Amino acid sequence: MNIITLRADQIYQKVAQASPEEKLELFRNEMMAPFMKQWEIQQIPFKAKEPNGFDVITFNSMMHRSPDQITEQISPEIELISSDSFWLECEHAVRKSLRLFIEHEIRLPVSEYLFTIQLGNPDNRALTINEGYSGFGGIPGFIWGTILPNEYTLPRMKAALAHECNHNVRYQFIQWDHTVNLGEFIVSEGLAENYATFLFGEELLGPWVTKTNAETLNRKIKPVLREQLQLTGFENLAPYLYGDEIAQLQNFKPVHMPYSAGYACGYYLIQYYLRKTGRTIFEATITPAARILDEVKGFWDEETIISG
Repeated sequence: MNIITLRADQIYQKVAQASPEEKLELFRNEMMAPFMKQWEIQQIPFKAKEPNGFDVITFNSMMHRSPDQITEQISPEIELISSDSFWLECEHAVRKSLRLFIEHEIRLPVSEYLFTIQLGNPDNRALTINEGYSGFGGIPGFIWGTILPNEYTLPRMKAALAHECNHNVRYQFIQWDHTVNLGEFIVSEGLAENYATFLFGEELLGPWVTKTNAETLNRKIKPVLREQLQLTGFENLAPYLYGDEIAQLQNFKPVHMPYSAGYACGYYLIQYYLRKTGRTIFEATITPAARILDEVKGFWDEETIISG
């Protein structure tokens, strides 16, 4: 297994020192080009055919610092993610997250992984709702972390990477296409967050779970989501997964759901599944959502108790 670390801090330092005319292409070639296969899978143009057209830079700048924002003015931000120890800790988190599957006799079809951590866009409301950190790992072989670096977010990056590595493994075994439903999203997010806490402890449980109390989960979320598990079309299911505020930021219609409803529900659903079946998080990660949901029918009627 080969894990490649793309040191975003070093790229930011180059871009910050470059002239305004050079920043865009320097960033595109150094930060975006290594992920070319991912952009092809996602069908995002590497470079727009017309000026100001949609491409990887436009897409990336929604959540992250755009090339024109990478100047000497943000040097303190860059410095916060520039220590060798930070990147080593992150690489260890990725390596451990993937290696444990192999140690539990799950042979991973993908052998090479590229990961990086980018500075988040502080004006992105979805990122600030998530307390300043996030990630993406849904394309096998590619893992991203996103961070507004501070004392709270920096120690949580390893758990976020474990979460994304879990997605990365799952989608080497589970087919992803237009028929993916809300049930799959809820299951996959629940698996990923349970994996993160399995590796790094419940003290690093993400805000997408901790902000939901038992009353909200049992009275507002579970009764609604159990009726929507077969819902398809991302524009339809996103509000149930992320909650109304994030859905509206993405121009989706609100459905009266609180923040990260699907994430919180998924976390406790998978805990129920693991207790009920005795299966490991490794086995569960590569199990189809339909099979998991079939075994947790009692979860929807049982009061979920949230400790702490």
